[in-house]
Amino acid sequence: MQPVLTADEYRRIDKAFDGDLTGAMDRAGYAVALAAVRAGAGYGRTVAILAGPGNNGGDGYVAAAYLEDRGADVAVYALEAPRTRLAIEAATRARRNGVEIGSLDVVHEVDVVVDALFGGGARTGMPAAVLEWMKTTSPVVAVDFPTGLDPNTGEIAEKAFTAAETVTFSTLKTGHVRGVGPEHCGEVTVVDIGINGGEACMYVAEEADAPRPPRARTAHKWSAGSVLVLGGSSGMVGASIFAGRAALRFGAGSVVVASPRRDLVDTIAPDLVSMTFEDTASRLSRFDVVVAGPGLAEEDAEMVRPLLRKATRIVLDAGGLTPATLDAALEGEADVVVTPHDGEFARVAGAPAGAFAIRSFAISRGVVVVRKGNPTMVTDGRVPVLVRSGGPELATIGTGDVLSGMIAALWARGLTPMEAAVSGAYWHGRAGADLRARGVVTADALAEHIARFAW
Repeated sequence: MQPVLTADEYRRIDKAFDGDLTGAMDRAGYAVALAAVRAGAGYGRTVAILAGPGNNGGDGYVAAAYLEDRGADVAVYALEAPRTRLAIEAATRARRNGVEIGSLDVVHEVDVVVDALFGGGARTGMPAAVLEWMKTTSPVVAVDFPTGLDPNTGEIAEKAFTAAETVTFSTLKTGHVRGVGPEHCGEVTVVDIGINGGEACMYVAEEADAPRPPRARTAHKWSAGSVLVLGGSSGMVGASIFAGRAALRFGAGSVVVASPRRDLVDTIAPDLVSMTFEDTASRLSRFDVVVAGPGLAEEDAEMVRPLLRKATRIVLDAGGLTPATLDAALEGEADVVVTPHDGEFARVAGAPAGAFAIRSFAISRGVVVVRKGNPTMVTDGRVPVLVRSGGPELATIGTGDVLSGMIAALWARGLTPMEAAVSGAYWHGRAGADLRARGVVTADALAEHIARFAW
C-alpha cells in the first residue's frame, strides 16, 4: 500500500533530514523537468518557471537548468530573490546554464508553465501577478502542490493553479487525495529523493493489495463460497438481483436471493436461486456471508433482523444501513461490513462522514466501514485505506449493490472482511473504468462486466 502523510508530518521529516540536500534537490528538479517534457517542453518550446524564494523555487531553478540543456526556451519568473542556501545555489546553476531570470510581474504566453512558487504554502493574500498567472491556458506542472491548494485538506481558500501533473516527493500527502486536491493536482507523480519515513495517516490501495483467492481443484458450489442476499422489496427487486448477480459473477459458488417478491426474482433472474425470508430461517448455516439491504424497505426490515441475529458474517448495504438493523446484526456477535455513502453513514452513525468519525464508528461498533465515494475509504478502526480506482462513472443507481455483492463473494471465498472490502472496492472501480471505455456504465452492465476481473 502507498502511504499518505499529512503535509505537516512530511515537513517534520524533511526538516530532520541530515543527508545530501543538494542531491535531493537535484533529483527533485530533474523529476520536474521530466514532467515538463511530458507536458510538451521539447526542443524550442517556451517554458515559464514560476519560482518562489524557498526550496520549492529551488526545485524550479534546477528544472530550468535541465530543460535549457535539452534545448527548450526556458525563462524563470521569480516572485522574489531566492532566500535559502539550496535555492541560491540552484539559481546560480540555472544562470550558468544560460537560463534567463526575470520578474514574475508580467504574464507571458508560453507552451508549458511550471508552478514552483510555494508548494501549496500560500493560500490567501497572493500577489496579483500570481493570480494572473493562474489564468493561463497552458499545461501546468506543479511542484509538490499547486499554489493555492491547502496541502493538508486539499481545499482552496482563494484561488489555485489547476495542474496537468503534480510532482511530489517521497510520498503522497493528504492534500493530493482530499477535498478538491485530485481536481487541481491532475496526475500525481511520486518521486523518491531520499527523504523517507514518517507516520502514515492513511494508505492508498494498489493492485497488490486487492487479492482474489483461487478455487481449489476439489471445490464444489457450496465450498467455493455461498452468499445469501436479503432484500428486494416491492419496487426495488432489481437491487437485490444486482447484488446477487455480482456475487455470482465475482466467484461465489452459490448465491440465493431472498425477497418478498420471489416471483419477480424468478422471472427476472433465473440464474439465481430464490427464496422467501421465511424459507431462509432454517438454512442460514449454509451461507458463508449474508448481504442485507439491497432494495430492502423498512416495512420488510422487521422480517430480516431476526435472521441477522443468527448470521455470522454480514454485509449491510442500502436499506440495511439503519441503527436498528445494525444493532440486530451485532447482537449475534457477527463480523459486519457496512457500505454507506455519506448520507447513509450519517443515518446509521448519527454523524457526518469525516475521516475521524468513520474510524471512531468502526472502533466503537466493531465493524469494517466502506465509505463509498471518490476516493472510497475503508477502515476497521485502524489507519484507513483509500481506494482511488473508481471514477464518476460509478455515480449510477445500483452500482453500490454490485459492490456489496463483490465484497460478499470475496469474503465467502476466504478473505478477511477488511481484505474483502478493500479488494472489492478496488476491482469495482477498475471494472467501472474499463466498462466506461466501452460505453455507458449501468448497474446491470457492471454486474456482468466484473466477471472479467474475478480471478
